[in-house]
Amino acid sequence: MFSRNDFSIWSILRNCIGMELSKITMPVIFNEPLSFLQRLTEYMEHTYLLQRANACPDSTQRMKCVAAFAVSAVASQWERTGKPFNPLLGETYELVREDLGFRLLSEQVSHHPPVSAFHAEGLQQDFVFHGSIYPKLKFWGKSVEAEPKGLITLELPKHNEAYTWTNPTCCVHNIIVGQLWIEQYGTMELLNHRTGEKCCLNFKPCGLFGKELHKVEGHILDKSRKKLCALYGKWTECLYAVEPAAFEAHKKIRDWYARPCVRLTPFQGSSGALEEVPSPAADTVEMIPGSQLLWRIAPRPANSTQMYSFTSFAMQLNELHTEMEASLPRTDCRLRPDIRAMENGDIDVASEEKKRLEEKQRATRKDRSKCDEEWKTRWFQQGPNPHTDSQDWLFCSAYWDRKYSQLPDIY
Repeated sequence: MFSRNDFSIWSILRNCIGMELSKITMPVIFNEPLSFLQRLTEYMEHTYLLQRANACPDSTQRMKCVAAFAVSAVASQWERTGKPFNPLLGETYELVREDLGFRLLSEQVSHHPPVSAFHAEGLQQDFVFHGSIYPKLKFWGKSVEAEPKGLITLELPKHNEAYTWTNPTCCVHNIIVGQLWIEQYGTMELLNHRTGEKCCLNFKPCGLFGKELHKVEGHILDKSRKKLCALYGKWTECLYAVEPAAFEAHKKIRDWYARPCVRLTPFQGSSGALEEVPSPAADTVEMIPGSQLLWRIAPRPANSTQMYSFTSFAMQLNELHTEMEASLPRTDCRLRPDIRAMENGDIDVASEEKKRLEEKQRATRKDRSKCDEEWKTRWFQQGPNPHTDSQDWLFCSAYWDRKYSQLPDIY
């Protein structure tokens, strides 16, 4: 990755406090060489959890696996302070991983507001995972907050079950001065529409002394709100399940020991600003006796910090083989010249290409408005989500026929 030391993000953002950032043009140096469509694909890194859920005969056990999958989906954001490239309208990304047992397609279905739709399915017809994300970015002076609006749906056909949830809010701190660091906070509520079981997970904000940093806690409840199971861990490390009584007893002991005195932790300096963030390599979650490990993060490659803090999975997303190129539609992210130039280490070409593509998109939109012509999505259509009746983007299923005629020239 390139050094950002010679660039002042403050000179760009000082007039944007409280504004939504999707319409602000950012220099390419603050990006990472992936499109947001590829970033969405990182939800699938821990697909084995969906396959494990499908194999569970008990609905509560299935919910544990689904909850672990939902938490694991945000784990790749740890230390990822680069901004993904905004997808162009009509941009697509496909990923087929026979080794992991899934295939996925995503498409940028709207530009204002920016909406990315995706649809993944198990190669053994064991699951369908789909949704649409509308990231709302706001700058608050010292931090940038990303609220991932949009519904995520998982279907397990074997059990006739559907689960829906939304992701927590992500915040990047120390935008102006200091070391950048990320936290996730907010409530994630997963609902099993067949059984009525819910999993309510609280992604805790850091707190004054950093004690709650990265913590996730919650419960699985039956339809009468009885606690069936407690979940705890950190989204940067792992997630455990344990009996609710054991969890409550552990919390009482923990809170009792925390009461007598309050001390500054290593996370807070004398100025009161957070300076250091623990590494996920160190296991910092205290395991309660009798707990079941649901998920643990995979170690990152040794050179990850030089590679935009990518996971091994993320490093493979832009790979382009000659045989692949013949079958891909011309709208695929792998063929996008500004991202490719940045990955190849040419920041000047990446910057020029990014500017060219943005201008081309604006000119195309202007031409459409002159002709009173509406943009039509190719692989997704708006319609009611079959499980919630809310508006969603649903896959049209024709993509995998590989008939890519009359695609827009977006690059």
